[in-house]
Amino acid sequence: MEEQEQARRRTGQRTDQPRARRTSLPREQREALILDRAGELFYARGIRSVGMDELIGDLGLSKMTLYRLFPTKDALVAGYLRRLEGAVLALIDRDIDGHPDDPAAALDAILTAVENDIARPGFRGCPFGNAAVDYDDPAHPARTIAGDYRRQLRLRLRLLCERLAGNADLGDQLAVLIDGAYLNASLLGPGGPAHAGLALARRLVHAHP
Repeated sequence: MEEQEQARRRTGQRTDQPRARRTSLPREQREALILDRAGELFYARGIRSVGMDELIGDLGLSKMTLYRLFPTKDALVAGYLRRLEGAVLALIDRDIDGHPDDPAAALDAILTAVENDIARPGFRGCPFGNAAVDYDDPAHPARTIAGDYRRQLRLRLRLLCERLAGNADLGDQLAVLIDGAYLNASLLGPGGPAHAGLALARRLVHAHP
């Protein structure tokens, strides 16, 4: 399942591969291997706490192999976040496309995915939010890509709410409740205010038959 794969990448679980085989992999597979492990470490410990030398040693790759693919850590962070953005938005779009004539059901599916995400083992917040708070430079890719993801999510919620109730601003309310659920669940768990916030989001959706 795609959801399980995303969870594996973000919680520090890993699929080991003999190191001797890694340098002979095609470029695309080496890039995926690096991004997989970087994503696991970044999510589990925070981007700033993971160094390039640590990643090289962990993967058993040469410095040249890593730096040819990602010349700087900022490039690696951008690659990790951009790939994650694409994967998460694809899952959201799948939920939307699964209910082409029922925007309320599409919104329900998105909220269910959020509920499942914040309840999974190893959850420690939204990876985009975590990345953004690691850097104070608004031009850093961690912040720009996190902002891109938020804008894309907001756009989808607004379009669904426009179709549902003729009120795109309802999508902004849902976006805030989703953001709040991610932050609160990372501190207090999924069963407290995060659960109440998502329940409120569902009531808002179903107040518009």
